[in-house]
Amino acid sequence: MDFVEGLKKLLLRWESSLMEVLPKLFMAILVLAIFFLIANILKRSTLGFYKRAFKRKSVIAGIVSSVIYFFFVLSGVFLALQVLGLERFLSHMLAGAGIVGIVAGFAFKDIASNLFAGLLLKSQNPFDKGDWVEIANNYGFIVEVGWITTKIITVPGQEVFVPNQLIYNTTFKNYSTLHRRRIVLETGVSYGDDLEHVRAVALDEVKSVAGVLADQDMDFYFTSIGGSSYNFQLRFWINFTTNNDYQRAMSDVIIRIKKRFEKENIYIAYPVTTLDFGVKGGVNIFDRPISIQESGSNNPVT
Repeated sequence: MDFVEGLKKLLLRWESSLMEVLPKLFMAILVLAIFFLIANILKRSTLGFYKRAFKRKSVIAGIVSSVIYFFFVLSGVFLALQVLGLERFLSHMLAGAGIVGIVAGFAFKDIASNLFAGLLLKSQNPFDKGDWVEIANNYGFIVEVGWITTKIITVPGQEVFVPNQLIYNTTFKNYSTLHRRRIVLETGVSYGDDLEHVRAVALDEVKSVAGVLADQDMDFYFTSIGGSSYNFQLRFWINFTTNNDYQRAMSDVIIRIKKRFEKENIYIAYPVTTLDFGVKGGVNIFDRPISIQESGSNNPVT
């Protein structure tokens, strides 16, 4: 008999609690459904708007719309918990999330930095797949721009994965942006050459280099007087698609300059050593015979 009475009291308490909880539960489900519906509507509308605003950056549109979606869904969850009277559970959950967030922040600091840098790369597009770049002393072409790293194939053929945060912590070069590149050739000619003639010959020979852009500036400057040469710098622009264009043009201009200089009796300078045989200031052994007076003899040695 006592068991039956106890069971009846328990069922009555459950009924009372259920009648009290059901309206709150219904209201919480309704709030959650409304926020879920709003989140979906805003996600679709913002996705369409940002796709039109960022035509070439659909990834950014997806990120923005997803952030808005999750914001409204989480807001609905928090409000539904408050309707159910679970404020204390919500407070504990938020406190735990804060602690976890702090620990995760320290643990994944570098990953987060790389992710943020990857977002900047995808929004700014400083380089695209296939561009020839130099990043952190790695010269090659872009294979993939990921969220964490950017993959480069270098000239020797290695795959290099550069952390995205490193790209924004230093300077980098994109050689493909202008679709042209400048060749800079530096060398020197001997003291005996006519410098005006050297300049005219070099500029004339550049015009025949494969891929040269004749409508761009071709510059020739004598830069210094060296220990055995007049040093100069020859600069001109070429069409640039891959590194082979640059290498071929550099090789071509070196071959052409050498052949033309030989034809024009212009001598590319090389280090010269002065031998002092007792002649003040030394003497070039090709200028005239050298006489050395041997000690104890009146006959010179030539």
